[in-house]
Amino acid sequence: MEQRYDLVVIGSGPGGEGAAMKATKSGLSVAVIERYHDVGGGCTHWGTIPSKALRHTVSQLAEFRNNPLFQPLLMNDDPIPLAGMLRSAESVVRRQVGMRHGFYERNKVRVVHGTARFVEPDAVEVEAPGGASERLRARAFVIASGSRPYRPPNVDFSHFRICDSDTVLRLKETPSTITIYGAGVIGCEYASMFRTLGVKVNLINTRDKLLSFLDDEIIDALSYHLRDQGCVIRHNEEMERIEPVEDGVVLHLKSGKRVKSDVLLWANGRTGNSQSMGLDALGVVMDDRGQIKVNDQYQTSLPHIYAVGDVIGQPALASAAYDQGRFAATHVACGSCDNRLAKDIPTGIYTTPEISSLGRTERELTADKVPYEVGHSLFRSLARAQITGQTVGMLKLLFHRETLAILGIHCFGHQASEIIHIGQAVMSQPEGRNTINYFVNTTFNYPTMAEAYRVAALNGLNRLF
Repeated sequence: MEQRYDLVVIGSGPGGEGAAMKATKSGLSVAVIERYHDVGGGCTHWGTIPSKALRHTVSQLAEFRNNPLFQPLLMNDDPIPLAGMLRSAESVVRRQVGMRHGFYERNKVRVVHGTARFVEPDAVEVEAPGGASERLRARAFVIASGSRPYRPPNVDFSHFRICDSDTVLRLKETPSTITIYGAGVIGCEYASMFRTLGVKVNLINTRDKLLSFLDDEIIDALSYHLRDQGCVIRHNEEMERIEPVEDGVVLHLKSGKRVKSDVLLWANGRTGNSQSMGLDALGVVMDDRGQIKVNDQYQTSLPHIYAVGDVIGQPALASAAYDQGRFAATHVACGSCDNRLAKDIPTGIYTTPEISSLGRTERELTADKVPYEVGHSLFRSLARAQITGQTVGMLKLLFHRETLAILGIHCFGHQASEIIHIGQAVMSQPEGRNTINYFVNTTFNYPTMAEAYRVAALNGLNRLF
C-alpha cells in the first residue's frame, strides 16, 4: 500500500510538530511518522518534561523540609522512592500527549506509528510494531528524529546499576550514592537534583571547568553551590573502565582513581537518531555522531530532505527545534524562508539554583576588545527574594560603555530561565532601543524579581566615568 503526501515528517517531537503544524496550515498534505506508541518525542517521554517535573517535585520537597514552620510536621527524614516522586511527571506526560495528539487530529495530520527507512529519494517504508509495512511517498521530507545518549561499546548499559539520561528515571529506588560521568548540562542538572534528594554525588568532569560556554562568574557560582550542597567534583578525568560489583559499581579513571557508588549515570555526549534510516544510501551527509549536516534553510545534501532539532546538533534545545521545524516547512511550502532563529538563543539550565544565559560572555568581549561594563543585582538585596526565601543568585548585565547596548545577560538563581526573557525582549530591539536605559526608565512592580533589571542597570551606570 502506498500513500502520497506533500510533506512527510519523521519524528513527532518539538521539531516535527513545528514542521507539521506549519505545513498543514499552509495547505499541504502532511503525514507524521513516530516510532514510539505516543506522540511527543523524547522531549515529552524521557527527556525534558519528566526530568523537569521531577526537579520541581524535588525542589518542593527541599523547601518543605527546610521551612521551620513545617519541620514539626515531618515524621521522619527517610528518602522518598524515586518512582513515587515520578508520579506527578507521569500525569504531566499524559496531559502533554493528549494535547499534542489533539493538534494532529484537529489539523488533519495523519500520524503513522512505526520505524521509517528511505527506500527511494522520495519514498519511505514504515514498518509498524506488528510487522506490517506501508510506503509513504512525498515531494519533501523533514527529519526530526532527535538524539539519544551516546553509548560507548565498552560500557554495559544492560546492567541495572549503569544508566544514562534516558533510563535513569526508571530507577525504582533512590540510591544512597551516585557517580555521574560527564559534567555537561545534563550531568550538572542531575547532580543538583540527586544532591537535593540527599544522595551523595560524585560528578566526574572530562574538562577543566563546568559548562565552559557560560560566563566565568556563573561557572564559579555553579561550582561553589554544587560543592556547598555536598557534590564531589573531579575535573580533567577520563574513564578507563567501569566495573559492576555485587554491592555497587566502580568507575576506574585513567588518573588511577577509583570511585565506587550504588549507581553510575553516563552523561557524556549524545548521538543523532539518523542510523538505520537509509540516509547513507541516498548520500545524505552526517558526522561520526550521527548528526545530519544542513544549510541555512535546514536542507540536507538532498534539497528536498530537511533536518531539524537535535539530530542536526547545536543548539539542541526543544524551543529552537520547534522554530527550526516551522522554518523548514515554510521553505517547503513557499520555496523560500526569510525567517531565521534569533542570533542569540537563551540557554536554560535547570540546576538548583537555575542558570540562564543570553548573548556574549565577559571572556568573549575581552578577547574581541569590546569596551563593556558590568551591572550586578544580587538577589539577596531584593524584597521579593527575601519574602520567598530564594536569596541565592544574581542578575548580571553586560553592556557597551559608549552605546549602552546590552551585549549579554547572565542570571543565576530562582526562576532564572523566566527572568532572562525580560532582558531578551529588550536586547532584540533595534539599535538605539536595545540599551540598559530601558530598565532605568521603566517602572517595575514592587516587590518582584523583575526589579533586578533596574538595580543591575543602575549599578552598571554607576561604574561609568
